[in-house]
Order: sequence, then structure tokens, then C-alpha cells
Amino acid sequence: MSDPFTGDRFESELLGEHEVKEPRKYKVLLHNDDYTTMDFVVEILVRVFRKTEAQATAIMLSVHNQGYGVCGTFTAEVAETKVDLVHRLAKSAGFPLKCSMEGE
Repeated sequence: MSDPFTGDRFESELLGEHEVKEPRKYKVLLHNDDYTTMDFVVEILVRVFRKTEAQATAIMLSVHNQGYGVCGTFTAEVAETKVDLVHRLAKSAGFPLKCSMEGE
């Protein structure tokens, strides 16, 4: 039943109508190159992705040894913002660090 003045329906009527879906998540990746220093990669991971020094070092080693490292999983908007921030910080520091996002 609806309230004739507000159009509000009872909660039991709404539960079956709409399913709440989690937003799609994206992995943010850093890619290895021959110029960006390991210290800069660790700094990016700590500052942009809020990793501890130990976590940042482990991800940096993955970037170095495997060619890429996963920085985290985020909604599309957050992932895009982080990728853009990494590119701007790398450019201002004179490094060609590549950062990308991929859907899960």
C-alpha cells in the first residue's frame, strides 16, 4: 500500500522489487620500466595507495620481478583517480611509470 500523500511504500513491498548490486571493481596495476627507481615506486605505493613500507616493498618487488604489481581494487572512479594521480606524480618527478586499471 502507498501513502496517498507521499507515495512512500512499505518496506516489504520494496524488498522484492530492487536488488542492490555492488559496483564493478577494478584492479590498479603498476608496470615495470627501466627508468623509474624502486624508491619512487615504494613512495607512490605508500602515498597514493596507503600501503605500509613492507606492503609497498613487496608490491614493488612484484613490479620489478613479474613486470607488474597490483596496488589495490577500487570502484571505477577511485581507480581512475589513482591512475591519473600516479601519472601526474611520475611525470613531475621525471619518471615514465605506467599505471593502469583492469576489470575483475
